[in-house]
Parts: sequence; structure tokens; C-alpha cells
Amino acid sequence: MPVNRPWRSAARTDPGKVRARNEDAFLACPEQGLWVVADGMGGHQRGDIASQLIVASLAELPEQGGFEQQLKGLRQCLHWLNRRLRQELTVTAECQDSIMGSTVVALLLRGNRAACIWAGDSRCYLWRGQRLYQLSRDHSLLQQLLDAQQISVEQARVHPAANALTRAVGASEQLTLEILELQVYPGDVFLLCSDGLYQGLTSDALGAALSLASPQAALERLFDGAMQGAARDNMTAVVIRQ
Repeated sequence: MPVNRPWRSAARTDPGKVRARNEDAFLACPEQGLWVVADGMGGHQRGDIASQLIVASLAELPEQGGFEQQLKGLRQCLHWLNRRLRQELTVTAECQDSIMGSTVVALLLRGNRAACIWAGDSRCYLWRGQRLYQLSRDHSLLQQLLDAQQISVEQARVHPAANALTRAVGASEQLTLEILELQVYPGDVFLLCSDGLYQGLTSDALGAALSLASPQAALERLFDGAMQGAARDNMTAVVIRQ
């Protein structure tokens, strides 16, 4: 069943309670059917520059063409950004071996088609039929250990390498993106968010927020819940619904 009603969205970012600098960035372009969250790699040189560059570059993508053409343009832009971050920006950093990088998760919507594109541990969730689905899978050492059943969920929470990423834009010579395409149905609600937000909330809390009638109400519920916790990291969320 085609979905032709316009999408509504709300987006917000917050440095959290501990960090002085916000290295997260977001893009919300309902008219283009494109939303993005980027989380600059903490502890590396100028992660905020990397995340802002990703968002600014994707905002300039042309709107013309069909879904496939838009998706191709999005992928090509991210690969170009990976090369630029590797070759141009890192040579100006103070340390020669430093990395300037960022996670990225993007959602492309057109008609009844959707595509989620990501690298890193920023996530895309879908709220459908009163159930929460995590569409993206973290590109992290932690997720690899869990997949290989070498570590329990309880051990994972306190593992020293919990935040180590296996993919990110600018992190390696070759960027490998993961893409999930799906059909959209009436009532679907999407959430893009950085790890600083979802790490402070349970799946039940995420679902309860996304069940609210407006994107803005959902956003306020998410941030109210996250700020009740430690909020040690930057937090960003984009909620998209019809």
C-alpha cells in the first residue's frame, strides 16, 4: 500500500552532563526524505568537524531522480567523505597517526520505500504495530564478541572495549557501508540516534516514547529519560513519522 502523506520529524542534540563539546550532528530534511545522525569519534582529533562535514555534505545532495538514484548518490557521497577525511583532513591534524572520523546512520524515505544506511554504532529503530525493531546492527568490537558468543550481555556492559568501533567514516582506507531496504506501512515511526542516547534508555522506554502521537512529544520523552541517567556522552535523536 503506497504511503503518500508527508513525513513529519523532530530532531535534537545535547552535549549531555559531562562533555564540554558536542561531537554529534544531525540532518532533518523531510522535503527530501532524508535524515541523518553522525557521531564524531570521541578521543580522536576533531570528531565534531567530521560529523558536521558529513551532515553538511549530505544536505547538498540533489533531490532529482528516483529512489535508487538517491540511494546511490548517498552511498557515493559517504565514500567520497571517507576518502576526504583520510587523505585531506588528517594531514593537518597535530598527530600524524590521528584519525578524524564519525559514525553515520541515514534514513531515506520515498513513497512506500525506505533504506537505512550506516557505519558504526549510531542506530536506526522502527516502531511498528506496537513493537520496537532495531534495524541497524552495531559495527563494534562488542557486537562481534556477542555474535561469536564469546561474551555475555552482562559482561558486555562492563567490557573495556565496549566502545571500540569496527567501522566509521574516516576510520580506514576502505569504507564498508551496511544498507537495509524495507517497505513502509502507515503508522511506522523511525528513530535515528547516537549511542549516547540509546545507552541510557531501555527498549521499553524507547518504544513508549515512539508510541506518542507527535515526533516532538517522542523527542521530549526520550531526552527527559536519558537526562535522568548519567548522560556521560553526547546525545542526538531524530524521530520521523507521518
